[in-house]
Amino acid sequence: MPPPAYAGGVASVLNISAYLFTHIADPASLRPVLQERADASGLRGTILIAEEGINLFLAGPAEDVRGFVDALREDERFAGLTTKESWSVDQPFQKMLVKHKREIIRMDRPTIRPEAGRAPAVDPLTLRRWLESGVDDDGREVVLLDTRNAFEVDHGTFAGALDWRIEKFTEFPDAAAAHRDELVGKTVVSFCTGGIRCEKAALVLREDGIDARQLDGGILGYFEHAGGDGFEGDCFVFDERRTVDAKLQPTG
Repeated sequence: MPPPAYAGGVASVLNISAYLFTHIADPASLRPVLQERADASGLRGTILIAEEGINLFLAGPAEDVRGFVDALREDERFAGLTTKESWSVDQPFQKMLVKHKREIIRMDRPTIRPEAGRAPAVDPLTLRRWLESGVDDDGREVVLLDTRNAFEVDHGTFAGALDWRIEKFTEFPDAAAAHRDELVGKTVVSFCTGGIRCEKAALVLREDGIDARQLDGGILGYFEHAGGDGFEGDCFVFDERRTVDAKLQPTG
């Protein structure tokens, strides 16, 4: 994806978000290694590492960002890492942080282990087609479920999506149990910003007997491949851009 031209010039800062559920036996010892590499490349952002995988948000010159990711993929644990790209005129992060966490996205549900197997995924173009028809390929009702926190949803979401007004992701399993009966018998597509939360959310729903799948790449992946069809508002992102539109341009 080439940098877009704005009225004020060309956006030269490449922003990427990426995650991968993969077993990491030594996350604590990996932390300083990644910190040193990122600092040497002049990058800013946040990298979270845990035994269950890696979650990263990076920004900087395109060559440096992509070079860092390419080097990371040389480790077989991260060979499957895919990124979602967007551009900005300004650097959206103040510093470079690499943190060792218990989970790369906290849910406090140890039995949910995406690194052991994902829930089925729906690609953006398929979801757009389902939204246009209102049913999936088997003629079943499609229900969109926003797994993000309430303040994120308030900036924008898919039209008609369920919003359980959760304040933090650890509340999701209990909310899913409380709403189980209204989802049974329907095709449920969970979604979030970049895919990481809806990956865990879909597994929780399937544990509860719901036919759930996740939106591959989340909202940002949908914007990249399917545009903004069916989405109302902007997508909240966790950096100084605040929000991006369906063209992945900052609006905050």
